[in-house]
Amino acid sequence: MTETLLLFLRGFLIGISIAAPVGPIGVLCIRRTLTEGKLKGFLSGMGAASADMVYGAVAAFGLTMITDVLVENKFWFRVIGGCFLLYLGIKTFLEKPADHAAQVKQSGYFGAYLSTFFLTITNPMTILSFAAIFAGTMNIGTTNSPMVLVAGVFAGSASWWLALSFGVGLMRDRLTTVHMAWINRISGIIITAFGVVSLLQL
Repeated sequence: MTETLLLFLRGFLIGISIAAPVGPIGVLCIRRTLTEGKLKGFLSGMGAASADMVYGAVAAFGLTMITDVLVENKFWFRVIGGCFLLYLGIKTFLEKPADHAAQVKQSGYFGAYLSTFFLTITNPMTILSFAAIFAGTMNIGTTNSPMVLVAGVFAGSASWWLALSFGVGLMRDRLTTVHMAWINRISGIIITAFGVVSLLQL
């Protein structure tokens, strides 16, 4: 029981460490929280956490065939991901802020989740990071250790996005329409820049 808990905590810390760096997903989550509400920001983060869990499972369970396919086709994954970032960045830059928080449509919640899941899953290099970390972590002899580790990764990543979205959400009531318009512009520029860099790295 102690070994299982320790492994879960290791996975939890891995999940936080992978989710915490502010990249395009972080910028998108912050922007959606400030302009569209805490729930939409949190669901955006959960899309990334779900993709992290998928890649964590692939690395933890040693699914080498899937890993090989992802790495061999990383060029096209990067093209797709980079183009999607450009689309999101330009769309965010041009989007006009809502006058009231109540204008956020519930139908957009699944789209918020799916967009960040897609962005994260189209970065197959993430699996190499998981594989490197897991290589030094999978040393505890419990029969269900891969499952425990993956559960910890998901819990850690989800906790980070929950804290970020609700923490940023506390500032939302202080923002005016003008502030939100600038948030859209700045976020759009940053997300577009991430897309350009991703494509240039090809």
